[in-house]
Amino acid sequence: MLAVEKVSIEYGARALFKDLSFTIRAKERWSLAGPNGAGKSTLMKIIAGIEEADSGRIIKAKQTTIGYLPQEGVIHQGTTVFGEAEKAFDDVKQLREQLREVENELETADPESEAYGNLLEVFGDIQLRLDHHDVSKMKPRIETVLIGLGFKQGDFQRETSEFSGGWQMRIAIAKLLLREPSVILLDEPTNHLDIETVQWLEQWLRGYGGAIILISHDRSMLDNLTNRTLAFEPGGRVEQYSGNYSFFLRERDARQEQAQRAFKNQQREIEKTEKLINRFRAKATKAKMVQSRIKQLEKMDRIELEEEGATMDFRFPQPERSGQSVLKLEGACKHYGDNKVIDELDLEIERGDKIAIVGVNGAGKSTFSRLIAGDEEPTSGERIEGHKVGIAYFSQTHADELDPNKTVLETMEGSITNEAAGNLRTLLGAFLFRGDDVFKLVRVLSGGERGRLALARMLLQPANFLILDEPTNHLDLHSQEVLQKALLDYTGAYVIVSHNRSFLDLIVNKVIEFIPNQPPKIYYGNVSDYIEKKQADSDAAKGKGDKSTSNANRRLSSSSSSTKRKEQRRLEAKAREAKAAKLKPLKAEFEKVESNIGNLEKEKSDLTAKLVDPEFFKKGEEASEATRRFSAVELELESLFTKWGKLSEEIEEIEGS
Repeated sequence: MLAVEKVSIEYGARALFKDLSFTIRAKERWSLAGPNGAGKSTLMKIIAGIEEADSGRIIKAKQTTIGYLPQEGVIHQGTTVFGEAEKAFDDVKQLREQLREVENELETADPESEAYGNLLEVFGDIQLRLDHHDVSKMKPRIETVLIGLGFKQGDFQRETSEFSGGWQMRIAIAKLLLREPSVILLDEPTNHLDIETVQWLEQWLRGYGGAIILISHDRSMLDNLTNRTLAFEPGGRVEQYSGNYSFFLRERDARQEQAQRAFKNQQREIEKTEKLINRFRAKATKAKMVQSRIKQLEKMDRIELEEEGATMDFRFPQPERSGQSVLKLEGACKHYGDNKVIDELDLEIERGDKIAIVGVNGAGKSTFSRLIAGDEEPTSGERIEGHKVGIAYFSQTHADELDPNKTVLETMEGSITNEAAGNLRTLLGAFLFRGDDVFKLVRVLSGGERGRLALARMLLQPANFLILDEPTNHLDLHSQEVLQKALLDYTGAYVIVSHNRSFLDLIVNKVIEFIPNQPPKIYYGNVSDYIEKKQADSDAAKGKGDKSTSNANRRLSSSSSSTKRKEQRRLEAKAREAKAAKLKPLKAEFEKVESNIGNLEKEKSDLTAKLVDPEFFKKGEEASEATRRFSAVELELESLFTKWGKLSEEIEEIEGS
């Protein structure tokens, strides 16, 4: 269907990737994985024909069509939402011409060949798309896609210019899905979508007849949708993996371990050969043997380990302990004219609450964030802060409030505490400001970079209540993991507005869903629990469950939260005790193994210093004993490192559970 052949792209002395080649076949789902700036979006633009490669080419069949969704910047105007969506069907004539071309090629192709099978797949795909372009099916199809992407019937005849940037991107997604190109290129399609819309899009793409190439920082979508991964590694390398994102992570670790073992074995062989050369270099009777070994070393294909990026381990400044009640809203309302975004809301946030805020766009999530942060006063009702509560609030608008004439480093230093000073460069690295990036002026940063800087600056504040509005929008998966781990260790309460399921699942114990024109609803558990409960409610409403089952799975209201909170705290305490009981003996054994490794490595170093000295070998039995001991130490170290690795994995697994 489409082939990338020896494509390279360089910026100055830096190569994003070199001689990249791979083939995309019908119905394959590819993800492009790697840190921000690695070249993923650039490759996508090259495939789409928007940018040119420095070398190489993109090969595609005549009938192959490509549809591309950029991250942002799409604007529609001059027509209605429905009218814009209808433009997806403008290429019926082109599809019919493509069908005739495939028919002609099928007549001459060998029915036993792979090419014939590929042509049949293309033929079926084009026929299916032509069927969807049937005038009688166009209207319901457009309506299905627009509603799935969050538009209401009343939006269909509204002018596109009335919609914000996020909704403009939804219109672009709708047109792309309706057009049904052979290959869909999606660059961060979930950035402007809520959880329900992401689920709908995922389901649609699963049944899509063409190929898909996806860039996303939503790990759940990558795992649920893709079956091939193209990983952009340091140094311009791009590796292929036959599986989804989680498979890629496991396989990459396995490949690295294998490479390290091969490297160690080779280094051991080199060391032995060099010792032998040094030992007999001065002996004329061994000259031939020495020269042979020297040539052997020169011809050896040396294994080189890729330099691993620094591991980021950011931790929040530990906050002062607040009172049990962190914040209360009593009869709180927030109205903008006749628009009642929040109405008569009673809610209490307690110490230990880790809350996800979800819901469709426009339901009031960001308004709620500003209200509890104190950035906006309630129209009526009360907002009551608890005892010793310190609030840190991140919103996307905070990026626009940074001083444009300060550098990245100066911006951070202006708000740093003594306790957090040691974390500064680590935190900047975790949020993708590395090397000379810290000396860039704020005014030259992209919108995404300013958002990351505003988030990083906020995280240095020693607050015991965090309010984060879409914190992961501009973070790659590694930076998300750094933030996620820091939040797992954080001792205060927090509220996070996000649609990123895999990010939220590990770090929240409550979900509050905002629904337009209805009171918010509280669910206990993480986002996966919330989705399951919603599905159970939906099934019950459709008659798939009896009344008692429906009521059992009904969303819990805040009025009955007291009993549930006590039960939640009891279960959490029990879980912590069980975890500590498991961890204590493992950590003790881990420390003992580390100590033994340290002692043996020192002994090995001392033995190495002796064995590289030719004079030492004149000492007869002592030299023989040292040689035997060196081999024994090596074997023992190898065994201890294996044990160290297993213990480390067990501890990490328990700590992350």
